[in-house]
Amino acid sequence: MSVDETSPIFVISVAAELAGMHPQTLRQYDRLGLVSPTRTSGGSRRYSMRNVMQLREIAQLSSEGVSLEGIRRVLGLEDEVTTLRARVHELEAMLADEMLNRPGRRVFAAGSHGEVISMRAGTRVRRETAMVVWRPLDRD
Repeated sequence: MSVDETSPIFVISVAAELAGMHPQTLRQYDRLGLVSPTRTSGGSRRYSMRNVMQLREIAQLSSEGVSLEGIRRVLGLEDEVTTLRARVHELEAMLADEMLNRPGRRVFAAGSHGEVISMRAGTRVRRETAMVVWRPLDRD
């Protein structure tokens, strides 16, 4: 099992301590839909590090006078930006693949044994660095 920033690993008391809040505040934010932790099969909340970072951001925005509705909007826009960035990366990869496979855009090279190698534009064939020593036969 790999653990990343979205892995739900913290119980509410630990998440509250990491965020510098009271557990009841986390429950309220969950009811309001500001931060939605995952639930175990028994119904317990499990928070990820990303959730904790959102809670810290909520505390910061709240201390600056932003209303809960304003905070909801900010968090929603940040989620949208994250989603759009992922989509842009996906589309860039698809475009790169398309450009590579488009006729006339592929580069070919000859391998060390005469075979044809398809390559990406701008790359080089890896050269072999083996040395061959030739010695003439002794003929008497």
